[in-house]
Amino acid sequence: MNILDTILEHKRKEVEERRSLYPVKLLEQSIYFPSPTVSLRKYLQREDKSGIIAEIKRKSPSRGIINPYISIERTSIGYMQAGASALSILTDHHFFGGSNEDLTVARKFNFCPILRKDFVIDEYQIVESKSIGADAILLIAAALQPEKLSALNSFAHSLNLEVIMEVHNEDELRKNRASDVDLIGVNNRDLRTFDVNIETSKRLSPLIPSSVVKVSESGIESPEVILELIEYGFQGFLMGQKFMQTSRPEKAAMDFIRAMTRMKRERRGPTKEVLQPGFGK
Repeated sequence: MNILDTILEHKRKEVEERRSLYPVKLLEQSIYFPSPTVSLRKYLQREDKSGIIAEIKRKSPSRGIINPYISIERTSIGYMQAGASALSILTDHHFFGGSNEDLTVARKFNFCPILRKDFVIDEYQIVESKSIGADAILLIAAALQPEKLSALNSFAHSLNLEVIMEVHNEDELRKNRASDVDLIGVNNRDLRTFDVNIETSKRLSPLIPSSVVKVSESGIESPEVILELIEYGFQGFLMGQKFMQTSRPEKAAMDFIRAMTRMKRERRGPTKEVLQPGFGK
């Protein structure tokens, strides 16, 4: 049994427990349930943003404890002030140290797209996502049969939630070709070995339909890597560990985005002056 199988087995039990404690009718009474959502897809395409989806993650199965005492309020606000395009909040508690309350706190202090990062396997979790203030959810191709993924995607759309489908290889892309998702995230981390290789994003990029926004996940350690991935058509870059392993993730994000912005400007070169008719020589 690999780590994904272990997580999914635990998640099935967790969903049933939460369903009994917090019925759908109760979730639908949340102040966030009728609220309009913010488009992650549109924010990643904005020229005035970095394309970075800045993640809040306390721990992970591969790295253990990362940053257990993080302030959701300070970090989420700081991420957005640094120029991030969106937030990703880990809500899984057992394996990642997160909670639904983390996302609700981030929602309270930020008007921006918020991705609920969890292992979604049931419609109940999608209703729950809307009730805690999420704008988008993650559907992991390796965790779902294509028919189930397609059904969950349609249900999420019925609640005006956008969907990132996460893939790790060509086979997962091929099997889910018919799914009408908004974004496709390529996870550069092998779920079996935890090895990370950015070449995975580059290899899968030509196979992703042009109608969806491409997101690269995991292993992005420098602005140079993002500039490379932009050349392959990626517009979104999910980053968590790079920032969270520091004492002030929001400052690490600001330094990173400033360096990336500077490098983009240098690559473009000096802006040429455009002369209006009747002026100049």
